[in-house]
Amino acid sequence: MAATAASTHFIPVGEYLGTVYRPDVDYVDGLLEERNVGEVDHGLLQRALVIMLAALEETHGLFAIPEIRVQVGPTRFRVPDLCLVDEGQLHEPIIRNPPSLCVEVLSRRDSIGGMRARCQDYLAMGVPEVWIFDTQTVAVYRMASGLFEQVTTANLALRHLDFEINLEKLFAKARKSAK
Repeated sequence: MAATAASTHFIPVGEYLGTVYRPDVDYVDGLLEERNVGEVDHGLLQRALVIMLAALEETHGLFAIPEIRVQVGPTRFRVPDLCLVDEGQLHEPIIRNPPSLCVEVLSRRDSIGGMRARCQDYLAMGVPEVWIFDTQTVAVYRMASGLFEQVTTANLALRHLDFEINLEKLFAKARKSAK
């Protein structure tokens, strides 16, 4: 069964987990929340991130997986644009242990304030770091340990793994894909 749109009436967890939503939706305490997806710049940046984070497969056994359900609480499921998970988590249909990283890419209709609230769920479940990318302003934000900061350096570091992504190369790779 495929469904669309957010709900304003209570949906049991089992119904959410047993339903295919196109596109997938978040489940927050019995209510469905739509996610803004589908724009080209959003997808190209996701693709560039997957390519650059693929280096962590060999070095750390971590896999960059786009748009997979993550259970952030007993009655809360989020679908991050990208998460970095260890190989052991790939054998389950839903990620239930904290990923090493969650990434959100803002769509035109997203606000940074709304995204910050959503990312708090990732931090609360134990995700050590969350990255937020704004493709319109080419800004990058990091949330970790209760802090929210705009990244103003040339490289974005995944601190707990001693791994960096050069932001100029990342955005150039996303732009190059568009040509």
